[in-house]
Amino acid sequence: MASVRPGSPPTVRESLPLSLLTDAAGPEGRLLAAVSGARGVGKTTLLDELERQFRAAGTPVRRDDSPSERLDSGSVLLVDDAHRLGDTLLQEFSELAESGDVHMVVAYRPWPHSSGLAQLVETIERRRPPVLLGAFTREEVAAHLSLVMPGGAPAAFASRVFEATGGMPWLVDRVGTTVAAQVGGQLVQQIPLSVVEMVGAELDTVSPELHELLIALAVGFDLGEVSPPGFTDRDIDRLVDEARAAALVMPDGRLVPLVRQALLEMTPTHKVRASQRQLVDAVATTGRVLDDVARGLAQEGLHDERVASALERNADAVLLTEPALAVVLYDEAIAAGADDVALAARRAQALVAIGDLDAAGRVLDDLLTHEDAPDAARAVNASAAIWAQRGMLDRSAEMYRWLGDRLEGGAASLAVVAMVGSGDLEGADAIGEASAQHESPTLVSVAASLMGRGIRESVGPRAGQALTALVRASDIMTASGAKVPLPDSPAALAALVAMHSGELELSNSVIDEAIRGGQGGVTAAPRLLLLQAWTAMLADRPARARAAIAEVTEGEGQLCPRDELLFRSLEVGLARRSDQSAELLLAWQRARQSILHIPVDLYGLLPLGELVVAAARVRDSAWLELHLRDAWSLLERLGNPPLWSVPLHWSAIQAGILTDRPTDLGPHAAALVSAAEGHRMAAVLAEAGGRWVSVLGGAFDPAAVEAAARGLASVGLTWDGSRLAGHAAARTSDRREMARLLACARDLHSGAGAAGDDTSGVTPGTPDPGAGSALSEREREVAQLVLQGKTYREIGDAIFVSPRTAEHHIAQIRRKLGATNRPELLTRLRMVFAQDGVSELVPPVPPPG
Repeated sequence: MASVRPGSPPTVRESLPLSLLTDAAGPEGRLLAAVSGARGVGKTTLLDELERQFRAAGTPVRRDDSPSERLDSGSVLLVDDAHRLGDTLLQEFSELAESGDVHMVVAYRPWPHSSGLAQLVETIERRRPPVLLGAFTREEVAAHLSLVMPGGAPAAFASRVFEATGGMPWLVDRVGTTVAAQVGGQLVQQIPLSVVEMVGAELDTVSPELHELLIALAVGFDLGEVSPPGFTDRDIDRLVDEARAAALVMPDGRLVPLVRQALLEMTPTHKVRASQRQLVDAVATTGRVLDDVARGLAQEGLHDERVASALERNADAVLLTEPALAVVLYDEAIAAGADDVALAARRAQALVAIGDLDAAGRVLDDLLTHEDAPDAARAVNASAAIWAQRGMLDRSAEMYRWLGDRLEGGAASLAVVAMVGSGDLEGADAIGEASAQHESPTLVSVAASLMGRGIRESVGPRAGQALTALVRASDIMTASGAKVPLPDSPAALAALVAMHSGELELSNSVIDEAIRGGQGGVTAAPRLLLLQAWTAMLADRPARARAAIAEVTEGEGQLCPRDELLFRSLEVGLARRSDQSAELLLAWQRARQSILHIPVDLYGLLPLGELVVAAARVRDSAWLELHLRDAWSLLERLGNPPLWSVPLHWSAIQAGILTDRPTDLGPHAAALVSAAEGHRMAAVLAEAGGRWVSVLGGAFDPAAVEAAARGLASVGLTWDGSRLAGHAAARTSDRREMARLLACARDLHSGAGAAGDDTSGVTPGTPDPGAGSALSEREREVAQLVLQGKTYREIGDAIFVSPRTAEHHIAQIRRKLGATNRPELLTRLRMVFAQDGVSELVPPVPPPG
């Protein structure tokens, strides 16, 4: 036989013809092979390619159905669709395979499998195992589509085709050629409906018995414990073999997705519904639950109370832990015929838990118009959570009042949180007394009870116990794994109380544990991250604060109005502490708009305090007059609790200092002094406020100022402490005291940054071999401030050195860079930092102003 050299066949399975031809050219010199595969997997294509290559090599090839005509030695016989041939002809092929000297390749489907075909295959298999052709791999689907579609197929489309067709080559080819004919070289994303219609038309050609079984499979019969009625086990085995040979089912017996779609869409609806009801009846007869098939039946449009009940039951089971799934299941239950009013409160709870406040609000609006709305307590909890996240905590409290005597257990505890937060102490106490008798033992209820208790204690004489209760509430809520609607998460409340108490490490720890434990799910995470950033900002760790903010901004979805204000206030606080005037003005403009949307409540006093100071800095204090008046009124209604009022008084003192209005300081200083006896933070702030006023007056005791600065750091106000010491250093003429105060400022600032924070705000690049690499770390800090246009005095204030020392640093920098004048120095510094990759320079430490 002439030598055979394989070419480059136009098929995604190039290795198959090559391996078979290798047999033909091997030691025995004879090719004898059986090729088995379902419909349309490429058997005929393989034979065509073998014929092409044998003929190219000069070998005679025959493709007829009878070997009666004598075949020359060394010629090739290619037999296709052998499963269709009679036993007599198959017997002749078996004899030729056994004793002949011709090459033979026989292709056939695995069903039907006659005795004659079994004998032929057995004869061939004694020489070599059969070649089994199956579904395309994902890569082969993409490759085939690129052959039949102009310009190839987008990767996403190819992946979609693989999933829909199960890789069945005949379906892959049908999709590819149809798309190529319809859209040419245009990009496509979906399988055209015309493909579904064509598949449906081909399914009409199968036997009625097989078609009926395929519909049964399509609606959800699994052929295991729940078999379709009217079929014996033998019938099912035979029909499944037939379907597998026709490439309509996957190897495990499941329908190919595209075939299932065609069956459901192209079969008359009444036939589909009849089969679906047979499935429900069959499941009920076996005593099994409908859980496994209920979703598919609902999605396909079946109305049946048994299906609806199964979906409702499944949704209830995941409501607390998987609210996103619960939303889908409740919607499907309603589609299957469940009472939408009865499910409304649970749907709203799930929607709030996944952050879809608008949809939840619409559901609740419809529900609460009913005179006897079912599940009212659950509905009110969901509604109260919506109002709280919108920043309208007074409306949350009003929802609980509306519930009246139906308020009990966990809902009552949450009502206490809302009412205290909006200033209704009398209402909170009345509810707290009534609810104590109806507490549930569940983890969520216990956590809610501790939340209510902790918040009530925070405004009373036992404020020191509030943090304990709230930390425990956070631990228990995290342990529960529940995602439930709340006015605020226990971790957030614990962090707020901790920050108001000066316990920044505890605030950070509570938030870290809550985030790590997934408290409240993805919808609670943004607020926790923002409070983590706030904690870091107060601790003078701006890089850590910005990292937490970045996690929020990189997430999906928008912040709720309450958290949007917190975010905008953080931007303001960070800009103010970095002395970025332009950035501060922009941040303030954004924040002043956000605050218009949010009334004052107890849990928003921290951002309000920050905005009060920033407003004074940008000379826009009038914008916040109404909000401040509301805040003082709220605190007065609550009895001016020190834990919540002291930080706001401190912010007002700072604002008075910035606006140079010493007469405004008196009431706030008096409030701090009044609260100092039983509240450590108030005592520290009262002392610091007095020392700050003395510094501004130019007559102060440096040792007392240093002690006050360190006291501020001890209650979590590290940045304020370093700023106080820096102020004092800039206003003393005693060089020894100046050095002492500057050392204090540096010590506080470096201590804040010791926990892995880049306090400079600048990350220098790797020094170049040029002049810039000769600068010391301190000189680089000074250089950054020079580029920002700072004077000697401003640079000295920023890094806590004297103006003369700053001048000395600049002279050293000029000498090292070889600059002879200021313009040349600025040019060379820009080149140094551009080479280092520093594109935005911010001061390394907070300035004392």
